[in-house]
Amino acid sequence: QYCDEWEAKRDTLEYEIDGVVVKVNSFADQDALGSVAKSPRWAIAYKFSAKQAETVLEDIAYQVGRTGIVTPVAHLQPVALAGSTISRATLHNEDFIVELGLRVGDTVTIEKGGDVIPKVTGVIETKRPADSEQFTFTRTCPECESDLVRLEGEAAWICINPECPAQVRAKIEHFASRNAMDIEGLGESIVDVLVSEGMLASYADLYTLHEHTAKLLELERFGEKKVENLFSAIEESKKQPFERVVYAVGIQFVGQTVARQLVEAFPSYEKLSAATKEELEAIDGIGPRIADSIVKFFNDPHTVTPFERIVELGVTSEAEAKEQVESAYFSGKTFVLTGSLTGMTRDEAGAEIRRRGGKVSGSVSKSTDAVIAGESAGSKLAKAEKLGIPVLSEEDFQKQLTS
Repeated sequence: QYCDEWEAKRDTLEYEIDGVVVKVNSFADQDALGSVAKSPRWAIAYKFSAKQAETVLEDIAYQVGRTGIVTPVAHLQPVALAGSTISRATLHNEDFIVELGLRVGDTVTIEKGGDVIPKVTGVIETKRPADSEQFTFTRTCPECESDLVRLEGEAAWICINPECPAQVRAKIEHFASRNAMDIEGLGESIVDVLVSEGMLASYADLYTLHEHTAKLLELERFGEKKVENLFSAIEESKKQPFERVVYAVGIQFVGQTVARQLVEAFPSYEKLSAATKEELEAIDGIGPRIADSIVKFFNDPHTVTPFERIVELGVTSEAEAKEQVESAYFSGKTFVLTGSLTGMTRDEAGAEIRRRGGKVSGSVSKSTDAVIAGESAGSKLAKAEKLGIPVLSEEDFQKQLTS
């Protein structure tokens, strides 16, 4: 009732809100309830339904991402919605357009997902122009004109040309972005110029860009100081932690969190590049899709070669070594983690096991030496009990860590 009341009154406030957060009103109870990895157990968010508006779909264009996925983009007649003017929105993929029955010229409803990202949610067919035509998704890359492919079970059409200029630009922009290598001064417009002028064909070329100093200085907006600062930022990026490097090289499905998990399990380029699918799936949160993507990345010359080059050129290729701990209990044994731990995350627990010479597996088998079971442990615990494999509670596990 309280949430419904504020949803009705939200426009009377002097600032934008998109929901109500309800919290347990006691610090002691909050401490007792604790938190899971990303959210507290003592609070819950109720999101309001998104605000909607009507506008006209003027065109459908395409953009090519760094992984080659071709995404249709709606160009809309500008309309005010939830505090901003909306003129573009993603249309996701061909299936989404077909499902909605979208045609250029249609009057559509749009809303902001989470009151942030605009999206098209429906078509008002009664307002459709008489001469509208059914939309046909492109079968060639809008950037390099290569044939697109659609993999079995996937919704997206993909350009598989590794030299596609749009992919090259997007990969370099991602590599240089703030959460990756954080190369100041290497924004979208600068990358566009450097790729167009033939000085960059991959992110690895950034570390040999100084070889083009004379050509750079001939370009508009590239004075000596600017070029000097750019070279300095590129050189400084070599010192970024290895987990940032792994995120920066753009392995499909590997975001910042997964990159950190990978580096905890495989703390050097040599170990990560040699990891098997089974070893990758043993990491909590990494399933077959991510594992397949990582293995494919390190077995494809087009994707692994630039990574090899930046390692050769001096970019960080291993994590800071953590002090190894001698442990007769953990050394040489294989453990499986299941359920939620309260004192640490499962990734942290796995890192502690590996520091002590043990291995972590994602599945229980006869070769498993022990299962560490936290709260709400499920099928892995049941299988361990069936096979007669020792089971440690979190308390038992903590005792072994400190013994």
